[in-house]
Amino acid sequence: MRETAIVSIVDDDESVRDSVSALVRSLGYTPYACSSAEDFLNSAAEESTDCLVADIQMPGMNGIELQQALVTKGSKLPIIFTTAFPEDHVKQKVLAAGALCLLSKPCDGDVLVSCIESALTSRKE
Repeated sequence: MRETAIVSIVDDDESVRDSVSALVRSLGYTPYACSSAEDFLNSAAEESTDCLVADIQMPGMNGIELQQALVTKGSKLPIIFTTAFPEDHVKQKVLAAGALCLLSKPCDGDVLVSCIESALTSRKE
């Protein structure tokens, strides 16, 4: 892993992208923000990302479909999901497919930091 980890944020809500990006910067990491799953998959950031924070409900490709696309490619990218609609069956599905966390919006900053730190630690191992 490079000296500064890259944490990608994929969310259709600009205010969420901005606030999570600011949090990531405050931790000393480099944020990369995308407004859609498709933009993320079509960017060079996919290969350099160390941790992904993604919304589940987005227009077009949703977060679950993004996770499936990454898994299909053989990606081991740690994913932290956020959602305004936390449902048990969704949580079970994303965690079973390898997501590290599913957080309810609005996210508790300390919990999000803990999930990001866990994701980056797992990435180093």
